[in-house]
Amino acid sequence: MVKFSRELDNNYLLLNKNMNKLSNKVALITGASRGIGRAIAIEFAKAGASVLINYSSDDKGAEETLEEIKKLNGYGAIIKGDIAKYDTCQKIVEEALRLMGKLDILVNNAGISKIGLFMDATEEEINNVINTNLLGAMYLTKHVVNHMVSRKCGNVINISSMWGEVGASCEVLYSSSKGGLNLFTKALAKEIAPSNIRVNCIAPGVINTKMNSFLGEEEKKSLEEEIPLGRFGDSSEIGKLAVFLASEDSSYITGQVIRADGGFV
Repeated sequence: MVKFSRELDNNYLLLNKNMNKLSNKVALITGASRGIGRAIAIEFAKAGASVLINYSSDDKGAEETLEEIKKLNGYGAIIKGDIAKYDTCQKIVEEALRLMGKLDILVNNAGISKIGLFMDATEEEINNVINTNLLGAMYLTKHVVNHMVSRKCGNVINISSMWGEVGASCEVLYSSSKGGLNLFTKALAKEIAPSNIRVNCIAPGVINTKMNSFLGEEEKKSLEEEIPLGRFGDSSEIGKLAVFLASEDSSYITGQVIRADGGFV
């Protein structure tokens, strides 16, 4: 019986260690009121991180994300703000530091899409997509990195898309913004690696989120048939990959764009 109890204890300690890969870490996640952002926030909380939930307009969604974190006995807080604005990004970071005292991890997840012919795109639509998906990530990272460099540690994870690597017809704006985010990742990673800050990117494929809710059942079935794994991805799978990149398990990985698309492209 004693031996059996010790084996249980060892298994518990191993499980506990895995559940606390991000203990004592503070993470700021943009677009965390739903979808992939919410899934990342939840997986980070499971791993022991304190999570700051950023969003621009979905008050109810942000509160729901916070409730999910509380159910896990995790710690979180909400910071509302539109990352497409430079000054707002500075205020978001200032508020995050006021609340937590530090920032260890930044996840640039917030993004919007515009489906349609490029020739029909308006100036406002172009600006909205580029400002949110690319410039917003750059603005926020600029303010966070100033803090990280002073501490000689940190981790930035950008959420891109498989279309940022190969492009998609009728999603030119979205593809362009995500392609820029990929190169931003690679260049910044080289620049700040000497300060012990890692920068990586996740490029999801088709994930079960509201962003893809416009698809009809026949369209979904047809799309699934094109994916070698035969299904859409789950947002929790992206969340778990983000935990890996944020943890010491990936301590020698930086400047990478990791595609999670079921083998689609």
